This record gives sequence, structure tokens and C-alpha cells, in this order.
Amino acid sequence: MHSDIIIVGAGVTGCAVARVLSRYEADVTVIDRGADVADGASKANSGIVHAGFDAHPGTLKAKLNVQGAQMYPDLCEELGVPYSQPGALVIGFNEEDRATLERLVDQAEENGVPGVRILEREEALALEPQMNPQVLCALYAPTSGLTSPYEMTFALADHAALNGVKFRLSEEVEGVVRGADGLWHITTDKDEHTCRVFVNCAGVGSASLHNMMGGQPLRIIDRRGQYYLLDRISKLPFEMTIFQCPTKMGKGVLVSPTVHGNLLLGPSAEDIPDELDTSTTAEGLAFVLEKSRLTWPNVAVRGTITNFSGIRAHEEKGDFIIGSVEGCEGAYEAVGIESPGLTAAPAIGEMLGGMIASEQNLRKKAEIEPPYQRKKPFHEMTNDERAQAVAENPLYGNVVCRCEVVTEAEIREAIHRPVGATTIDGVKRRTRAGMGRCQGGFCSPRVAQILSQELGISMLEVTKSGGESRLLTGTIHDAMKGETP
Repeated sequence: MHSDIIIVGAGVTGCAVARVLSRYEADVTVIDRGADVADGASKANSGIVHAGFDAHPGTLKAKLNVQGAQMYPDLCEELGVPYSQPGALVIGFNEEDRATLERLVDQAEENGVPGVRILEREEALALEPQMNPQVLCALYAPTSGLTSPYEMTFALADHAALNGVKFRLSEEVEGVVRGADGLWHITTDKDEHTCRVFVNCAGVGSASLHNMMGGQPLRIIDRRGQYYLLDRISKLPFEMTIFQCPTKMGKGVLVSPTVHGNLLLGPSAEDIPDELDTSTTAEGLAFVLEKSRLTWPNVAVRGTITNFSGIRAHEEKGDFIIGSVEGCEGAYEAVGIESPGLTAAPAIGEMLGGMIASEQNLRKKAEIEPPYQRKKPFHEMTNDERAQAVAENPLYGNVVCRCEVVTEAEIREAIHRPVGATTIDGVKRRTRAGMGRCQGGFCSPRVAQILSQELGISMLEVTKSGGESRLLTGTIHDAMKGETP
């Protein structure tokens, strides 16, 4: 299969680049080993749009963090992605912490982040009274925001697909080499591909792809972060994201609301040998809980509805690596895109996509399709709006997920988006069916049935998250006949 441009990686960075390139006359294909877009780090992070005070001045991280943060409000409105800007506090408990916070204020000023200042104890506690009263001072960043990382990725992918980008999922790249014909030859576990331009946005796998191409070797350190996700309650104890002072391992354990009204605790920071090991551990979760109590002494995890972890792609030199690959004509990359990668992704897309378009002399399309517009979620509708929705489509009257009030109509729509759901987790992240208190215990069988119907596959082929993650392995009828499922 031949494409003008192949992007490996369907996370938020790869989809942002794909969306930019979809504005140009080029045949673009995105390949990812996951069963869905946002299947790696983009589905499992804090969802914070960082203001930009933490990134070291002069780095690509600092530049693209601030640019990306400035793009988020308008971009989320355009794409229909949740976004809020409650601000953030970074808290300190002693004079050493104060010195760190003052340094961060200086960095914020140098990076061009507005409004960052130091608050003393009384002012900080007035903003967040549930915070540890032993706090000495806090850095206040009013432009810190929140979004849904996977919903942003889905929206970018959908817009790219509407403008011609093809997505090949559940397909793992096994080899990349530039042939004598001047084309890049990509071998996957399913096919052989060629392209003029190869773009590496493979997250934790990005250094491996870079090293296949040649040039100076790179190394990614796989850094796992574990989280608690607490159930939604009528009034959250915190309105802002509360950080602790950062360390060399990252921004530290935070307590933060989400755009959907949950509370998030985490992450830990553990360097691990396996880039796919997203398990949670007793030790990691205990660390998160201990550190969370420093911020919130009354923390109660009885309301935990799930634990999860994500892997950050930490490049050993610590900065983003973005641009053309030295000595590899027609190859480009975005390597080491860890936090604040979600924040920076729109700016990375414009930078890298624009660079490729310029250097490859791509011609802009005369017309661009507007973004896919998802209908207003049923749980956000007024009663009059719900009545109208049911009148237009009776499937809105069938509530499949009781916890999150998600209807059959919304689930079927999620499967038929431009880059639609093909797994139970794909439906969950697009609609929130299974995101609530019972974590899919009630609605998963019905979601699996709808997937079977809409995709035209057997219930035995429906998976939770692709691969071999099947919910059903056989039928009672087969078992009673003594047949092996």
C-alpha cells in the first residue's frame, strides 16, 4: 500500500499532525498498534492544560507549552471538546519550597505566562479551604486549564478523517527502511507500506522507530504514573488543580478535578522496563495516597471508582525532539512528548505539520470540511431538549448506562463517527458509558450487543480494548454439547 505521507502514532500528537496535514493535497495514512486512537498515553493522563510555568525557558517544551495552552480555548470550542480554566496552585510547606516557587514564578515570566504570583497561607486557603492548613505559601497560575485528553484526540482524528486521512489501527510497525527507490518502506504485522514522507509520532515507541531509521540513537525512559479516580459528587472539595512542588521525576502528585466532575489523585513516577506495562501496584497507589494526604489531609478513597496508570515517554535529555530526522531524507519525528505533551499537542501539530507541508511543497486544498459536531450529550440536555431528541430518534429513550445517563442513540452514533468506536472501551471514552460508579458492570453486555449489531460481527468477536480482550469465549449451547469454544 502506498501513501504520500505515513504517520505512525494515533495519540494526541499524531492526530494533531494529521489534522494539519489534512489541509493539504496529500494522501495521508495514520498507523497505530492500538485498537483505537488515544490508546496509549493520550487516554491515561491528568487532562491538565498546563499554564507553562514549569517548563525550563528556552526549551521546546516551554515554547510549545505556552503556545498550545493559548490555542486550547478556541480549539476546544471549534471541535466541541470539554474545556475549563479553573486555575492551579502549587503549594509549599517550608522556605525551601518557597524558593522553588519563586523560581517557578521567574520561569513563568520568562516563558510569557500571565498572572502567575505567590500567595501567602491565608490567601491560598481562602481559595481552597480543604487544602492542608499547614501550607506556607502557594504559586497561583490562573490560566491553568482542564480538558478531556481522549476526547480531544478523537476530535482531532475525526476532523482529519473528514478531510481524507485514513486510519489503520491494530497494526504494529515492525520495520522502517529507506529503499533505493527513495521511498520509505514500512513493514507491519499486517501489510507492507511505502511513502515519500514518514512521520514518527509513536510515543513510548518513538525512540525505537527513530533507531530503525538510523542516525544518532535515542533512548526513551518509560515512566509509569498511577492514579486514583474518585466518583462524582455534588460539590467537589477542590475547584483548582493542586500541585505539590515538582521534582526531577515530574510535576509531583496532584489533586485535581476533571472536566466531567470527578476528582483525580496522582500520578506516581516509576521508571519501568516494559513500555506497555500499565498495571497498577499496591506500592504505587500507596505512594499516591500518602502524597495526596499532604495536600488534602481528609482525603477519602472510599469513593474510588477505578485506578489506572499511563506511561510517559521521557527522552533522557529531557526536552521534546521535533523536526526532520538528521541523515534521513523525508523523515520527521516528534520524540519524547511527555507532560506537557497534551497541552503542547496543538502547537506541535502546527509546527511539525507546517514544516512538512513547507519542505515537501504541499499545495493547500481549496476547501476544508468543518469539524465533526457531536450532538449534545443526553445527560446535559434539559427536559425539553430530551423530549425533542426522543421525538426525533426514539433510541434516545433507551438509557443503556444508568450511572452516566448514556442512551442507545449516543452509543450507535459513537460507532459511526468518522473514526468510530470498535471496542467497549472505545464506546466508553466517546460516550462515558461505563465511566460511572459501576464501571460498566450494568451496561457492558448491552454495549457489546450494540457493537456486534453495528459492526456486523459475532458477540464472540467483540473486545474490551482490542487484541484478545474478548468478553465472551463461547456459548452455553457449545458448552452443553461438549464442544471446545
